[in-house]
Amino acid sequence: MLCAGKKLYFAVAVCIMTVTSMLAISYLRLQRLSHQPKVIQEGRRCRGKVAISTITALEGNKTFIISPYFDDRESKVIRLIGIVHHEDVKELYCWFCCQPNGKIYVSKAKIDVHSDTFGFPYGATDIVCLEPKNCGPTHVSVHQAPYGNIDQLPWFEIKNRKAETFSVDFTVCISAMFGNYNNVLQFIQSIEMYKILGVQKVVIYKNNCSHLMEEVLKFYIEEGTVEVIPWPINSHLRVSSEWRFMQDGTHIGYYGQITALNDCIYRNMERSKFVVLNDADEIILPLKHPDWKTMMNSLQEQNPGTGVFLFENHIFPETVSSPMFDISSWNTVPGVNILQHVYREPDRKDVINPRKMIVDPRKVIQTSVHSVLLAYGKSVYVPMDVALIYHCRKALQGNLPREALIRDTTLWRYNSSLIMNVNKVLSQTILRTRN
Repeated sequence: MLCAGKKLYFAVAVCIMTVTSMLAISYLRLQRLSHQPKVIQEGRRCRGKVAISTITALEGNKTFIISPYFDDRESKVIRLIGIVHHEDVKELYCWFCCQPNGKIYVSKAKIDVHSDTFGFPYGATDIVCLEPKNCGPTHVSVHQAPYGNIDQLPWFEIKNRKAETFSVDFTVCISAMFGNYNNVLQFIQSIEMYKILGVQKVVIYKNNCSHLMEEVLKFYIEEGTVEVIPWPINSHLRVSSEWRFMQDGTHIGYYGQITALNDCIYRNMERSKFVVLNDADEIILPLKHPDWKTMMNSLQEQNPGTGVFLFENHIFPETVSSPMFDISSWNTVPGVNILQHVYREPDRKDVINPRKMIVDPRKVIQTSVHSVLLAYGKSVYVPMDVALIYHCRKALQGNLPREALIRDTTLWRYNSSLIMNVNKVLSQTILRTRN
């Protein structure tokens, strides 16, 4: 009898598992079908306006579209980088216009809010839609419903449709420049250090900066080094200069930095071999190699299949200086002279230093500030004896005496080239206008 009872329980368990599996498969199939593009109109031409702003608010002002990107790494989808109110926005639909046949397709979107919202009601979001077959749409629109007047919807140009050969090896993404940014000297020094280390492009998501900084940006844009992406996020949301929610009624943290970083990765996915995610006051300094290209070749050889390389941040307090490289012509330029700051704080007990990244953009799906959230490749911590982040800013351990700091003159290896390059930029921008 006991044996028969066990068999009965086993049969019931198998039956339950089978039914559960069938229901799960049916549910997933239905979900997949519900996201398949469907024709809703035929013989129409799309007459809506093409969005030209970096940030476009949809009707209701709880969804904001940055830009759509073609992504065929798993299946052919359109991935729109956006910002949504993650509690209130539950359904969105992509509208595709296929020409010349005039068919208008609607595809239900998967709304994938990034996990790092840090308590804010709005967060970086991927709005992902399957694209119609045999269409290859050039534009997409987003709506809260699968019906409506298509002529009233803004259209967004789909980027990354064509695979390109890499035009640059390294692109630095800086997000976001705000607070009437005026640290001009350190900014120029950082850009020139990036160029010395092998960077060909710097993308800046600019909210606002000083008039003097505008002059410098104009110079670098004309030179071809800098690309400025307007970032008027405070026209749409109450922004915080903090990274975590402070119960102060703000909508999104640190001027939407995480959204900008994700957009920068996708924007450069087809044109840059590597994308570097750091701030304007941070420089990844190689200790064993002369430049980033040599360093990354070595790191990739040692870590095959890795898509994300994380570098440890170290603070060089701007309040502790060296008398070296006190260049008189630089003293009239607002900002910090990084060559005079070669003392770094020691590691804090029980505190992990944050990291910034050099990534293969084609292996990243979603990123946060100090790590990636979703990726195809592995992530590797780069040892400090290979490279560290030189971060010249306000002290985190302000009470430490100078003798407790670590003298680190790695930056001085580049002093000759850096001084020459900075002088050249100043002579063609700020110092020229003053003479």
